[in-house]
Amino acid sequence: MDMNEKKGNSLTDLMYTSMSKIREMVDSNTIIGEPITTPDGVTLIPVSRLSFGFGCGGGDYGKQIPKFGGASTAGVRVEPVAFLVIRDGITRVLPVAMPAVTTVDRVIDMVPEVMDRVENFIDKRKAEKETY
Repeated sequence: MDMNEKKGNSLTDLMYTSMSKIREMVDSNTIIGEPITTPDGVTLIPVSRLSFGFGCGGGDYGKQIPKFGGASTAGVRVEPVAFLVIRDGITRVLPVAMPAVTTVDRVIDMVPEVMDRVENFIDKRKAEKETY
């Protein structure tokens, strides 16, 4: 058995090794991070965008002795997007990106806060009606 056969050098082996290394780097905790609790009771959960690429190629060269030549490459990019901020049972999204520029972007960013205020107002009105 020659050295190439012992090492298992083939395109399939290269692909398998590269993909297993990517699996080690990328899991669900990479996208939605571990919760962080501050001393004052606020819980922060990091949210990230994950991108990765993979390429592999190779070939057998020579007719008599199997000679394999190949290479593989992979890249991973993790970009922080936002934090989920949980305080007193209310969850808010705190984006990491630049603030909204257009009016439509601002309105979309305000929707969760407006919904929380409306919900609190309705709950308050119900509580007032129940006390009378």
